[in-house]
Amino acid sequence: MSDKDILKSKVSQIAWSIIKYLSCILAAFIFILPIVTIFLASFKGYEEFYSSGKLSLPENMFNFSNYVTAFIDGGMLRGFMNTAFIMVISLAGTILLGAMVAFVLQRFEFKLKKAILLIYLLPMFLPMVTTQVATFQIISKLGLYNTIWAPIVLYLGADVMSIYIMMQFMESIPIANDEAAMLDGASYIYIFNRLIIPLLKPAIATIIILRGVAIYNDFYTPFLYAPSQELGTVATSLYKFIGPYGGQWNVIAAGVILIMIPTAIVFLLQKYIYNGFTDGAVK
Repeated sequence: MSDKDILKSKVSQIAWSIIKYLSCILAAFIFILPIVTIFLASFKGYEEFYSSGKLSLPENMFNFSNYVTAFIDGGMLRGFMNTAFIMVISLAGTILLGAMVAFVLQRFEFKLKKAILLIYLLPMFLPMVTTQVATFQIISKLGLYNTIWAPIVLYLGADVMSIYIMMQFMESIPIANDEAAMLDGASYIYIFNRLIIPLLKPAIATIIILRGVAIYNDFYTPFLYAPSQELGTVATSLYKFIGPYGGQWNVIAAGVILIMIPTAIVFLLQKYIYNGFTDGAVK
């Protein structure tokens, strides 16, 4: 290859790198700009919000009155408590049921194995709206409508994603461990509790992050099945909060930032959460 060809190759690589980084910077700017606008607005007073520019700095960066109003008067505190209660029970049930189903499907061979996998897979191909009439009737007949248990029951089932994640992790656990434990007189329950679950901690961490964020951000299910003001989650509390404070966008911005904080913390710490579970599994 001649020097001219080498020079052209280097120029094309540099040009491609410039385009790649510029596109990343542009995409980051597009995503960050609305968040910065909301963040700055959350520290502004009512008159300041409408008189100043949207990207101008607030007069007082320590003005937390909007956050106090959103957190206390807007019902965000109650929304966080309800969301935490729903998430703890739902995630515990999802992890336990998903681990048990994955253990049976991955460790045993039986005739209905593929049929069970297909049953779990089918709902993924059905639009959610097509099953809502039947689901609503079932929840109503069970007496769970407008109770905090309605969204919990709907979140509680083991979804196919959780099952597949755990099955993939179980494939890395040697079956010889199970056989050796059975030779020592261990039951399947003992093997599941003492051998399988401790080694599934990385999978559990993955499910907690993915499923937890989905439940935290879900608006449709709690809004439809638990419409009472006292049962509001963070998503529905913000929606109901906009009504009385519809013209006070500075207070609404503070509510949006409050909702974003837990998700941002999980996003920033997910590597450490996952590594912590992984280290625990190795030990």
